[in-house]
Amino acid sequence: MNNKETNTLLSHIVPLLGWVALIQYASSQSYEEQKATPFLAAFNLSWVESTFGWVSFTYGTGVVSLETRTTEQFVEFFIRKGAHVFVYFLLAILIYRVVKLVLPNKVPESAVLAIGFATLYAAYDEIRHYFHPNRTGMVEDVLLDMAGAAIGVLFWVLLTERRKRGTWDDVE
Repeated sequence: MNNKETNTLLSHIVPLLGWVALIQYASSQSYEEQKATPFLAAFNLSWVESTFGWVSFTYGTGVVSLETRTTEQFVEFFIRKGAHVFVYFLLAILIYRVVKLVLPNKVPESAVLAIGFATLYAAYDEIRHYFHPNRTGMVEDVLLDMAGAAIGVLFWVLLTERRKRGTWDDVE
């Protein structure tokens, strides 16, 4: 294996596989093992009640509001959904970087493939949740994951295009 192949493995494929392994690990845990409400109970969240008391919407089959959840559960909902976006934001960037190794001059095609692969993985992961005790598989979560993936790829493409123009010299 030459230096270029070793560098590609270390800088592109290993981070992707590591991130997928981390997703697999976290996804295999029950809700109780990931529950953030005990941690959140240590904080004064009264500002959430006064600021977001008006928020009420349906997600999946339930209503998300401070009337249907404790303040800690309400905040945890947004932390968990924000985690979905972040996890797939980063996953799609990592996938995009690997796809670009195969399609070096095909930005739109690479972007679509990265978002597609990330979305397929999100669907697979939610199917796993559906069959996991104390977890729920939700189409809404796949849509959040897909949005995170699309934002991630867009961010990465804009960042790398800006670098090519010489605006930033040390981004990669």
